[in-house]
Amino acid sequence: MADIDQPSPWWSPARHADRKPFLTARGAITRAVRAWFDEQGFSEVETAILQVSPGNETHLHAPRTELTSNDGTRATRYLRTSPEFAAKKLLAAGEAKIFEFARVFRDRERGDLHLPEFTMLEWYRAEASYDAVMADTIVVIAHAAQATGIGRFSFRGRTADPFVDPELLTVAQAVERFAGIDLLATISHGEGDRAALAAAANPLIRVTDDDTWSDIFSKVLVEHVEPNLGQGRLTVLFEYPAPEAALARAKAADPRVAERFEVYACGVELANGFGELTEAAEQRRRFVADMDEKERRYGERYPLDEDFLAAVAAMPPSSGVALGFDRLVMLASGALRVDQVVWTPPAGET
Repeated sequence: MADIDQPSPWWSPARHADRKPFLTARGAITRAVRAWFDEQGFSEVETAILQVSPGNETHLHAPRTELTSNDGTRATRYLRTSPEFAAKKLLAAGEAKIFEFARVFRDRERGDLHLPEFTMLEWYRAEASYDAVMADTIVVIAHAAQATGIGRFSFRGRTADPFVDPELLTVAQAVERFAGIDLLATISHGEGDRAALAAAANPLIRVTDDDTWSDIFSKVLVEHVEPNLGQGRLTVLFEYPAPEAALARAKAADPRVAERFEVYACGVELANGFGELTEAAEQRRRFVADMDEKERRYGERYPLDEDFLAAVAAMPPSSGVALGFDRLVMLASGALRVDQVVWTPPAGET
């Protein structure tokens, strides 16, 4: 006899019926967002999932596979964590405005807001400031809410109105407000002063001997800042500290910060955008440093995509943003978890 406590599979008629309203909302949002991009003159692209490198950030992990050619030689490939590398090659090729509903993969990430396979909505504008894609992001989120008729996002007791003007906060302002730390005082020449930040943060978080400046910053952000963002309305958190620039260019007026922003609703991070770095040597330096740190922590490193680095040098000044589409659908449909808003959850994840 079957165990009566065993939950039915997600594809059982009863469970699928429970999820169907969220999936219907997903379709409405997808159509609305595609229509908006079409009106703005964007081209929808489909880029390759298998990549030489999945991305070169310290804490991102990707599934890997091997391909075998006709002569029996084997080559390692990775499932991408983002379509960013391929999209920037298209910018270098001459595309000016592109977007993609991209299937992406991230290992070691599970939870109500995380799946190992998910959809990322990513778009780029050539010859545009990051303020432009920041404004795009607010409009796309509003279109999603309009498509479902929801008036207010809700998640874990927090609410946010997607139709009112967002709160604009620099990272330094947010850290000062919610943690009482002068973050910029701990940054010099684009590098973080680990001792200075540890001293300032020690009363608020647990700082270990192994923590880097970035680790301490991340703990402060997650524990003291992010829960306060996107309350009542969206929050745009911008001017990220230079040590957290990733693929963003430094701000010309203040090299302690980078042209990077994130958008939050109900404490949930929805989008991460950049004024894109176009200096290949600097991008290489950052990648190597991140891979050195990845190897130190996790005992592995990903190769550099030399074709991508060549494209960075060739691409025009551009800005882009990656938005977690499943999270947006979750908030705009009233779902409680991202696995409720995907048609077929990854095997073993629900």
